[in-house]
Amino acid sequence: MSAVRKFSSRTFAALSVRNFRLYFAGQLISVSGTWMQTVAQGWLILKLTGSSVDLGIAIALQYLPMLVFGSYGGLIADRYEKRRILYFTQTAAGLWALVLGLLVTTHHVTVTSVYVVAFLLGLVNLFDVPARQAFVQEMVGRDLIANAVSLNSVLMNSGRVVGPGIAAGLIALVGTAACFYTNAASYLAVLLALAMMRKREFLPMKTVQRQSGQLRLGLKYVRQTPLLRNVILAVAVVGMFAFNFTTTLPLLAHTTFHQRTATQYGILMSAMGVGAIIGGLFIAHRSRPTPKLLAMLSLGFGLFMTSVAFAPTLLWAEILLVPCGAFSIAFMSSANATLQLHSSQQMRGRVMSLYGIAFLGTTPVGAPLIGLIIAGTNPRIGLFVGALLTLVTGLGLVITMRQNLRSTETLQAVSAL
Repeated sequence: MSAVRKFSSRTFAALSVRNFRLYFAGQLISVSGTWMQTVAQGWLILKLTGSSVDLGIAIALQYLPMLVFGSYGGLIADRYEKRRILYFTQTAAGLWALVLGLLVTTHHVTVTSVYVVAFLLGLVNLFDVPARQAFVQEMVGRDLIANAVSLNSVLMNSGRVVGPGIAAGLIALVGTAACFYTNAASYLAVLLALAMMRKREFLPMKTVQRQSGQLRLGLKYVRQTPLLRNVILAVAVVGMFAFNFTTTLPLLAHTTFHQRTATQYGILMSAMGVGAIIGGLFIAHRSRPTPKLLAMLSLGFGLFMTSVAFAPTLLWAEILLVPCGAFSIAFMSSANATLQLHSSQQMRGRVMSLYGIAFLGTTPVGAPLIGLIIAGTNPRIGLFVGALLTLVTGLGLVITMRQNLRSTETLQAVSAL
């Protein structure tokens, strides 16, 4: 029993902080709603057009602002109070979800209107993502940051398990509008959690005063820090080509396995979410990421993604998505924690905005590209392309790690002479 207690206390250490517990609870509800909207939006576009390219464009538009203006969002996070930014972004995201629900209910929804709302949500995420990432350390401090980031990944993927299953049921019984309304209401939980937090318990964080050249300074800081640079480049490749599951999985269910309802798509997303929870808990327990671990996780993600791409049946795809999800989120959690642990307070918002650009902002390039690949071949090939590039990224991290080790050994040998 003591071993179980020790495991739990280490794995869930960040939840001992009251403000983070509130944040965690509010986000758990909201993230479930977000995944419901993701499933509903993808299924809505497929019902409207049946086009993989249209689906890819909608997803791309949601992340286009992050790609183009992502560094500016990070600068705002460095300049202003994070909780105030989150009040604004969470309210705006809830309103746009409500608008999409009303468009569906009134039968005014078109592909163009979905595109517009997706782009507006992207503008919200431009400020929301770096503020949320940087806010975590303000709540828990440096010692618990790796654990909190991993638990946050578990949170995000608990929503992936719950959300798609509920979405599939609502779409079948009521329609897609119900998913959008539920997501809009879920943001109230986040706003309540933010309001209940005790400001005096936040750790003091330095803010940056307005001056020219701050965006360039952030880019220079990352470029001149090899660890940060390598991690962000790895996340960019994997984020662009592998993390397109909102494009690839509905097409895998719809085209490859000939499913005509949203139920099996929801199960595919939930299977990956179960694995992601397992991967997040593993990293939360481990607490301290290393470059070697990051490389191994990238290779594991690529291997299991390849197995999903060539799964002989829908059941095998669902089973294989569990370890695929575990490796995918373990990789991203380790990358996130590495960046937060090795960046300065004054630069953290800009560093995490570059992480956001690499992970989310590359979607406007990756999603339509994978959509075009699938349109010209099939969903299996689209998945395999992402898997192959993830494997190449893992090998690149291994090579870089060994080069850095040799350089360190050479310097130590020279110093000993």
